[in-house]
Amino acid sequence: MSRHPLVKWAQRSDILFITVELPDAKDVKLNLDPEGKFSFSATSGADNIPYEIDLDLYDKVNVNESKTSITSRNVVYLVKKAESQWWSRLLKQEGKPPVFLKVDWNKWVDEDDDEDEKPGLDMEPGDIDFSQLNLGGAGDYDAEAADEDEVTDDESDTDEDDEGREGGATVDSGAEAAPAGSESVAKV
Repeated sequence: MSRHPLVKWAQRSDILFITVELPDAKDVKLNLDPEGKFSFSATSGADNIPYEIDLDLYDKVNVNESKTSITSRNVVYLVKKAESQWWSRLLKQEGKPPVFLKVDWNKWVDEDDDEDEKPGLDMEPGDIDFSQLNLGGAGDYDAEAADEDEVTDDESDTDEDDEGREGGATVDSGAEAAPAGSESVAKV
């Protein structure tokens, strides 16, 4: 018996974002027809558990201009609508949507806000090279320099005071070091 993966969706006047949350998806099969019939199947996990979904989208779509991006965490579909208009819902079927279908609030834009589109909202998966962003990886962090910046005259220079401190954030045993100015979060 197949399971249903979590599916998130958002829209613009001309496009749908459909994200299937399925880590390590294998044997991904997608079928999208112009009438709006969307089907997905894949396996995931060590036991190759089968997952599938079949959705009847609200209206017609342009199959030739739709795109797919498969990553290790999810499968993202950018589905081009046949007509540039806002849909009142994702599915043809009225009523309560299936439990595995959720709104993707990270990509959602209200119909009123579509004209005021901010730069970057028209980006597609793969447009960002995260290695070029200075997000502070392990190679960029200098703990000694951070400790030297925080030493003041009224702090003691004993090792006892510096225990449990790393990069300006207090670290409890079993907690991960956090950069200065951010909260330290214990691993669970």
